[in-house]
Amino acid sequence: MERTTLLTVLVLFVLAAYFVYGMVTWNVVISFTDWKGAIPSYNFVGLSNYSAVIKSDLFGRSLLNTFILFSAIPLCLAAGLFLAFLLNQRVKGIKIFTIIFLLPFAFSLVVTGVIWSWMFQPDGAINSLLRSIRLGFFARDWISSSAILASVLIPIIWQFSGYSALVLLAGLKSVPRKEIENARKKGMNWWQIFWKVEFPRLRIPLLSCAVVIFVFVLKASFDLLWTMARGYPPGSYYTLPILVYVEAYQKMNVAYGAVIGNILVGIVLAIVLPYVWFSYRGHR
Repeated sequence: MERTTLLTVLVLFVLAAYFVYGMVTWNVVISFTDWKGAIPSYNFVGLSNYSAVIKSDLFGRSLLNTFILFSAIPLCLAAGLFLAFLLNQRVKGIKIFTIIFLLPFAFSLVVTGVIWSWMFQPDGAINSLLRSIRLGFFARDWISSSAILASVLIPIIWQFSGYSALVLLAGLKSVPRKEIENARKKGMNWWQIFWKVEFPRLRIPLLSCAVVIFVFVLKASFDLLWTMARGYPPGSYYTLPILVYVEAYQKMNVAYGAVIGNILVGIVLAIVLPYVWFSYRGHR
């Protein structure tokens, strides 16, 4: 049994070492070369690729678009907290509501992109609904090149709010009933009980949700955005993951794309490593 466990761990370690750390290291090496085209080239060019990327207007716009999509994270947490608070009020049919809220999380981002692309069409469900309730003056082309980023935030919030609600609901239910009853005996109203008794217990769940949703938003910044905005003028909706794909695989600027990939990895590590360190300290 011990030998089987050791062998399993060894295989997983080798796979992670090759496909994660090995590939990241190789990507760093490529970024210092002049590799351009289908045939690999490893001539050392120093920091010239990094300099070209930083001076690029398209990179700056893609970086800004990426951070705009990150605004979905607090919106998902706020919507999830609101749903978790409602579900924690012992409402009837809580299991059904939980399934309804969590169901969008089961969809792939590509499927979500296709569904919302149909709904956002000029004659789609969103504009039809607005016209039916006499708010037709709000009807527009929701996925035009000027509105695509704001429109993409809606399906992201729709898809990940249910997940955050489920995690935060578990956090709310972990608060001992005795503490809540004692707060009521002291004359606290529902808001004071939530803010002073329940919300402090949500610090770890909120942090965990924020990091997980950050990873999913980063994934959505390619899968979802590419599905919904493909065909619009290049560059207007580009994020860093899309820019990596376009440069490395469409234009075959492999070294240039590797630089953008390294910057993206740096952003991810800047967010995830403090969380890992904080979580490690919390369990010591």
